[in-house]
Amino acid sequence: MTRTVVHLLRHGEVHNPTGILYGRIPGFKLSERGQKQALTVAEFLADHDIVHVVASPLERAQQTAAPIADSHRLELATDDRLIEADNQFEGLKVAVGDGALRSPQHWPKLVNPFKPSWGEPYIEIAHRMFGAVQKARAAAEGHEAVCVSHQLPIWTVRRFLEGKRMWHDPRRRECSLASLTSLIFEGEQLVRIAYSEPVGATNPRVTGA
Repeated sequence: MTRTVVHLLRHGEVHNPTGILYGRIPGFKLSERGQKQALTVAEFLADHDIVHVVASPLERAQQTAAPIADSHRLELATDDRLIEADNQFEGLKVAVGDGALRSPQHWPKLVNPFKPSWGEPYIEIAHRMFGAVQKARAAAEGHEAVCVSHQLPIWTVRRFLEGKRMWHDPRRRECSLASLTSLIFEGEQLVRIAYSEPVGATNPRVTGA
């Protein structure tokens, strides 16, 4: 059967000096380090058989995807389903023991961590992400595709595909900045998931990374 690889690439580091949860807020772009990370990933993928590059509509994802599309002489596509998860704490500081989580007015948002109650349900994230993956797989059939997205959506769809519960401890996510979660298909069947860190590991607990 035809082998197709869909790489889920997390964007690079973002300039976020105040350390807020920026979510879908426009205007958050890659830091200088993040721009270097994007170039490093493009170099890492230079010899890969990539025929399709698509990104979340958010600036940081578009910036991360651009060097890859350029190096393979491809037009960069956008898929809204790759966007960051919706979150009611957007624009606030949400580190454990700090910021919004200390305020009683926000506690009702925390009543159901399994859904989660503070934002887009995990199952909805998984379904929209897998829809984007399937579209990318079809576009790159027999070759490779890159989908640039965000930490939570990538980690959620990975757990969904691995048959694991989608609620989880964010501190244990295996999805560093500019990392690749690669989905290997034989025909339409997913046969393996691989993970790599072209720019090295980063701390999943760092807010706004």
